[in-house]
Amino acid sequence: MKKHIVVFTGAGVSAESGLKTFRDSDGLWENYKIDEVASPEAWKRNPKLVLEFYNMRRKQCMEAQPNEAHQLVAALEKFYKVSVITQNIDDLHERAGSTNVLHLHGEVMKVRSSLDENLIYFIDKWNLEWGERCEKGSQLRPHIVWFGEPVPMMPVAIDMVQQADIFIVVGSSLVVYPAAGIVHYTPAYIPKYLIDPGDFSEKMTQNLVHIRKKASEGMKELYELLTNNVWV
Repeated sequence: MKKHIVVFTGAGVSAESGLKTFRDSDGLWENYKIDEVASPEAWKRNPKLVLEFYNMRRKQCMEAQPNEAHQLVAALEKFYKVSVITQNIDDLHERAGSTNVLHLHGEVMKVRSSLDENLIYFIDKWNLEWGERCEKGSQLRPHIVWFGEPVPMMPVAIDMVQQADIFIVVGSSLVVYPAAGIVHYTPAYIPKYLIDPGDFSEKMTQNLVHIRKKASEGMKELYELLTNNVWV
């Protein structure tokens, strides 16, 4: 049986495909604070502005292409069982070929009913307009976990990391909670790799190798290591 690698990815992976993070703009978008376009309160106050914000995110996502980090994570499936847990809302991991991807914060290429959160739909265009409704008649909203909302996929992600044989963090500063807390559920004895140019090694101290490089460069180094020494 193949060893199980769990890869936890953050904004640093998507940034190399040209997708900006909130921090790139100092927490602002078109002079709006992020919580004014990405929170339940924002949706109640100005839903058209929220739709516009995510339309722009969706358009950027559709124009972006997977980078080498995405491709190398997918390529690991030739040698290992690989599960990806991502904080990113884009679909670049899937487009690169990863077959088991869990989105903690939702997916920009999906929308859902604002009345029934179980009614979820793929969207094949970049613009979701005010007045587009689900089968129950409620306005469609982005399928995104907004600031201040619970993260429903956390229990699934925790279960996943608890079963990991190897744990990899790529492009995450491990400061966005509750998602960042997932590292504390990894078995203490398993190998852990952190790929990020920053200094966050105190987040995972046991059995940690810190590769202080950006996502693609670091994944290239780690891919060589893991495929030249396949753990079967």
